[in-house]
Amino acid sequence: MGLSHLDNMDSRGEYVKFSKEKYLIDSPPEKLRRELEEELKLSSSDPRSHGWYHGRIPREVSETLVVRNGDFLVRDSLTSVGDYVLTSRWNQEALHFKISKVLVKTSDSSSRVQYLLERESFDTLPALVLFYTGNRRPLSQQGGAQIHFPINRTLPLRYLEASFSLVNGKHGLCHSPANQRGAYIKRRSVTMTDGLTTEKLPHSPSVPHHKEAIRNCALSMDQIQDYRCPMSPVSEAPLSPAYSTITRHKSPAVGRVVGMVPSSPVTRRSSEPQLCPSSNNNVPCPEILPSTHSTPAHGYSQPPGPTMPVPLPAKSYVERLQVEEAGRWPRGESVEESFTVPMVETASAFQPNAYPSLLMPAENKPLEMGVLKRVKELLAEVDAKTTAMHLTQADCTVARILGVTKEMQRMMGVSSGLELLTLPHGRQLRLDLLERFHTMSIMMAVDLLGCTGSTEERAALLHKTIQLAAELKSNLGNMFGFAAVMKALELPQISRLEQTWMTLRQRHTEGAILYEKKLKPFMKSMNDGKESCPLSNTSFPHMIPLLSLLERGVAVVEGAESWESVDAGVDVVMSHLEAARTIAHHGGIYHTNAETKLQGFQARAEVLEVFCTEFQMRLLWGSRGAEGSQGERYEKFDKVLTALSNKLEPPVRHSEL
Repeated sequence: MGLSHLDNMDSRGEYVKFSKEKYLIDSPPEKLRRELEEELKLSSSDPRSHGWYHGRIPREVSETLVVRNGDFLVRDSLTSVGDYVLTSRWNQEALHFKISKVLVKTSDSSSRVQYLLERESFDTLPALVLFYTGNRRPLSQQGGAQIHFPINRTLPLRYLEASFSLVNGKHGLCHSPANQRGAYIKRRSVTMTDGLTTEKLPHSPSVPHHKEAIRNCALSMDQIQDYRCPMSPVSEAPLSPAYSTITRHKSPAVGRVVGMVPSSPVTRRSSEPQLCPSSNNNVPCPEILPSTHSTPAHGYSQPPGPTMPVPLPAKSYVERLQVEEAGRWPRGESVEESFTVPMVETASAFQPNAYPSLLMPAENKPLEMGVLKRVKELLAEVDAKTTAMHLTQADCTVARILGVTKEMQRMMGVSSGLELLTLPHGRQLRLDLLERFHTMSIMMAVDLLGCTGSTEERAALLHKTIQLAAELKSNLGNMFGFAAVMKALELPQISRLEQTWMTLRQRHTEGAILYEKKLKPFMKSMNDGKESCPLSNTSFPHMIPLLSLLERGVAVVEGAESWESVDAGVDVVMSHLEAARTIAHHGGIYHTNAETKLQGFQARAEVLEVFCTEFQMRLLWGSRGAEGSQGERYEKFDKVLTALSNKLEPPVRHSEL
């Protein structure tokens, strides 16, 4: 028997299958120190180069490491793939703040990564940490928690991840070692003084089948095969085959589970682990004694106290959602008893004839001159910024981004209208938003074409409309309102006014350049799915392509959609569908952004009514015509706009050429 064969025999003469995780755990302290130094020498933009980044450690472990007020560390989120969690302690309470990693498309068809915490976004994770530590900014406006003292890791990331993979079964998901059946299982804890300490826990001699052992670790095969994730900051290194599967070797001598090779510890797909799972013997988790005068993490151990029974994590996505939802209900109240089936809306939220107007009588004719004159006076009294704020407030209310009560959430089945838009029972809201979009565009066109004064006056009004579009895009992040204004400017009845556009270029050159060089290209890039507004600055995302795609049979569309007129039509459709997923997921961020941008704003009731869809429908089509079919209304008004445009600048006859 050669020396290499003897190395694979344990002290009792039993064969132990080699694994790189076990080799890493048994590495000498000097090798671990060198590996940690190599990590810390990486680029400063790489989270691994910073001591406060601890990789894939369990939530419970992170809570034991932050001891003082202001202590903090950053770890991988084990429930949201690709995201991070900032764990800190404030007011003697451990807090966890999710850092979302999102991909933002730019105008040059490329994309960049942004890290979002609350309402702030950053290009890198270290930049985010530096911002909050250097500026003493609170992580949350509600709790006021701040971070001051980083808890630095003293061991390499691969060691920590491999260690917790072994201690907790598989990414912290299997039962406590007290429930692992076998002669002995080593349990390791790491300290600064001795590097490795090992204690042996007795177990029952009975051995479960290896498939049952894997099932106890709560890893379904689809989870195991899909662990490789490119978004992990430590997944750039090549993955070894030893890290890609789970292998258990059962010793025939005494029937014990000798070793376990988890999937790669450098990947990041897993459910949130349970550090102290259920234990039949109530074996307490070892205590950790953190230092109160130093920032390095002295050890990774389980929190003190007896273990509590924890159910196995759900294997499917739906089961996990059910488990998470069950945890939100008060104790003693079942999910079934509290759940209410969402209401499927069948009638439009817009009821023009029942709308109590401040500006028009109960019965009115289409385009009544008195009402039109009053509308133009109101819009002339406010600047572009104020107009944009009124429009944004009305848009966010209709889309149920703002003003959503608990009862409305219960009836919708979701917390935000942006999430409802992506669901089957959100069809009526999609139709209402399409109605609002087209009606708003016509209303803006009527305002421009109704200016019967001089060409200079029309050019000034055109310039103000362009300023309104710029305010909606840049300052308020209202992409819905921005798209409606841009649609009005791009209508053929508006774009054909050559004298007005020429005067705009002469009298308001900066406005003309802004429209031609920035606003129009940006609008086209959004429709083509190549660009989007930064999430941290958006109150109402660009939804029109998605709404038109989902309601293609009823949406009134002039001309071909962007995906029908370009070669990469499938890519455009997929881009908008992926954007819908992001929009539904971040409904809370849009709500917060809208509240922040409208904070302290006091709307004038009459100006706000101008941007109400019911008022616009009655003004454009009259109290009787507003109830007509959508197709007929739009077709008739297209002819009205053409007549108004030809009256302002008559078309050139062929005989005059």
